[in-house]
Amino acid sequence: MSALAGVPLVYTEEVREALHEGRAVVALESNVITHGLPYPDNAATARKVEDAVRAGGAVPATVCVEDGAVRVGMSDADIERFASLPGIPKVSSRDLPVVLARGGPGATTVASSLVAAELAGIRWFSSAGIGGVHRGAQQSFDISSDLIQFTRSRVAVVSAGAKMILDLGLTLEYLETHCVPVVAYGSDDFPAFYCRTSGHRAPHRIDDPDTLARAVETHRALGGPTSFLITTPVSEEDAIDSAEVEAAIARAVTAADRDGVTGQGLTKYLMRAVDAATDGRAARANMAVLVTCAEAAGRLASAHGALLRAAPVGSAS
Repeated sequence: MSALAGVPLVYTEEVREALHEGRAVVALESNVITHGLPYPDNAATARKVEDAVRAGGAVPATVCVEDGAVRVGMSDADIERFASLPGIPKVSSRDLPVVLARGGPGATTVASSLVAAELAGIRWFSSAGIGGVHRGAQQSFDISSDLIQFTRSRVAVVSAGAKMILDLGLTLEYLETHCVPVVAYGSDDFPAFYCRTSGHRAPHRIDDPDTLARAVETHRALGGPTSFLITTPVSEEDAIDSAEVEAAIARAVTAADRDGVTGQGLTKYLMRAVDAATDGRAARANMAVLVTCAEAAGRLASAHGALLRAAPVGSAS
């Protein structure tokens, strides 16, 4: 165990050695294990995601909280335990100090995983989809803590954009306002989770991993205090048509209003409605997105690691 700024960090041997040797490491959230798919599919998917990071050339570090420490990397036994044990809470960045102080287990979200990654010295993070500005946020002020954390953590984030249940236009506006770079890798559009396009063009497109690695490092050299968001779309064979999803969301929003579903319950309500409308294809696409993003993150983190090793002594990083 080691501590940075008073926060206990526990590394797996694989992650510790990779960081010590300057090899590429990609952080992963554990919330997808505890609050995603049912057991044992959740455990199997978590292992596939870690394998995808390795296939891309990097070392995976799935993050969780347990026994008053942030655990940087989970063993196979840890994954199995978190996947099968009910009641493990979701821990966002606001919850971290309380859960750490109490010493209980917790599954990290995008926001809390970014906090942990930066504390642990990990520069890359992968997630299937980020949070964003919710529909109707003009009245509800419902904005995901993921976006807030992007303004505070200097970590490169690879994802398939954000879910279409969000207001993706306002999400992009928020990122622009807070000077968070957004680059599409391998597409022109900002993707929408298991939809290849949100209908919004990405501010930038870069297809070359080496160029993208230079952009990430240049952002750091310029003193940018924010994350660097990189989007990569789900494969065409696994994607769901965005018009089909939007139609399902519209019907679900009407039903939710009728049933009085609001606040945090609305997101789960809408996602279940999309799953039902697509006859389960959305759930299968969810798994595919996790793997696609993880492999891309491993590849890009590996290119970034090569860039750092080739950089002359004294260069900015």
